[in-house]
Amino acid sequence: MSGGDWETGSQTQRPASSPAETEADKGSVTIDADNRSLTVAARFAADSEREITCQLRQELARLAQGYESDMVAFLRDLVAIPAVSSHEGPVIARIRQEMEKVGFDEIRVDAMGNILGRIGSGKTVIAMDSHTDTVGVGDPKEWKWDPYQGKVEDGYIYGRGSSDQRGGMASMVYAAKMIRELNLEGDYTLWVVGSVQEEDCDGLCWVYILENDNIHPDCVVITEPSKLGIYRGQRGRMEIELHLRGKSCHASAPERGDNPIYKMSRLVQEVERLNERLKDDAFLGKGTIAVTEIRSLSPSLCAVPGACTIHLDRRLTAGETKESALAEIRALPGAEAAEIETLTYDVPSYTGLRYPMEKYYPTWVLDESHPLAQAAIATFRGLWDKEPVVDKWTFSTNGVASMGLKGVPTVGFGPGEEEVAHSVAERVPIRHLVDAAQFYAAFPLVYTALMKKGHV
Repeated sequence: MSGGDWETGSQTQRPASSPAETEADKGSVTIDADNRSLTVAARFAADSEREITCQLRQELARLAQGYESDMVAFLRDLVAIPAVSSHEGPVIARIRQEMEKVGFDEIRVDAMGNILGRIGSGKTVIAMDSHTDTVGVGDPKEWKWDPYQGKVEDGYIYGRGSSDQRGGMASMVYAAKMIRELNLEGDYTLWVVGSVQEEDCDGLCWVYILENDNIHPDCVVITEPSKLGIYRGQRGRMEIELHLRGKSCHASAPERGDNPIYKMSRLVQEVERLNERLKDDAFLGKGTIAVTEIRSLSPSLCAVPGACTIHLDRRLTAGETKESALAEIRALPGAEAAEIETLTYDVPSYTGLRYPMEKYYPTWVLDESHPLAQAAIATFRGLWDKEPVVDKWTFSTNGVASMGLKGVPTVGFGPGEEEVAHSVAERVPIRHLVDAAQFYAAFPLVYTALMKKGHV
């Protein structure tokens, strides 16, 4: 599509189980449409489980399987479009084209370049997110296939962005089509979001959306790869730099100067020791700190440098904050004279918008007993009659903003494997696309039933 199709502020609107019903208890909700019946049984006295009828389960499975080839074709098109952070325009245009084909009620692209597609206009507001940017390919010679071909083999789609994380977008868009075809609209508004700049600055897009787009979701579903597990948190992170000053001089007489590299090398050892004693958490795991870069400032390679800097990657577990992390660094032997800087991200989006953000991405955890987590678990049980894996991500997601910074309850469920993200083996199982589409189509009504009964 032309550049005008994704320019700032562009907007499109469209005019507006089992045959034997399970026993209906006090909290049941029944929706009849086109001779189909959906019953969501609310058993509040026990564990808040919601049941999806055998009939609906079969209908969702049938439709999702029927759209498998469409999802595969759509995802292959997305994989074929290189789009690192701040260059997402063409992939946003392709997503818009598919949303129009499916029949979203409203499609708009905000000033930052995020695409937002709406289904329904009910009271409960649900947002589902897939970031549209990817990392680069690195050394092309390391790849055994074209990373932008979207190779299909042995039930997988291979290529950059197939798992991280355009697979989620393919499933979400076709979930919306399934909602339409099965008349599963309820008293909810569903926003399907294709966000930008996540790889460079996770969460920035959602800070912008929540502060500027007049969208106030009751919950956010992150569709990052989770192997179809229910993920309810992640460690936070910070990007920190330490600067030490010295005294430059000619390297032939180093005693005339004060070499900050030597001082920094001792501080690096203290950072390594700090990593060993950082806090642990039974669910999220241990906090970590790592030196990922060291550089110096010198007039020449024949001169003692006048300054030295290290870059720190700090992962924050439960109970750790920006303030506590900085205090630990200040307390290190040798850090007394160091300048400690929390970095700021200030790179324009593909639309040219700048929205600076401090590179502090808070830890977030949704309690497993929270109604949002329980709705996600109940949706999984209802679709596949088994218990989901409930876990957390090792990497970072946009949840650092939606829940970590803004307090919107957030949960994760996505196709693909976290372990292959950013690797030359990146892939997504086609079966995951089909299953994720079923989950995204069923979840809104399960969650809305909880909301109507005052349990969220």
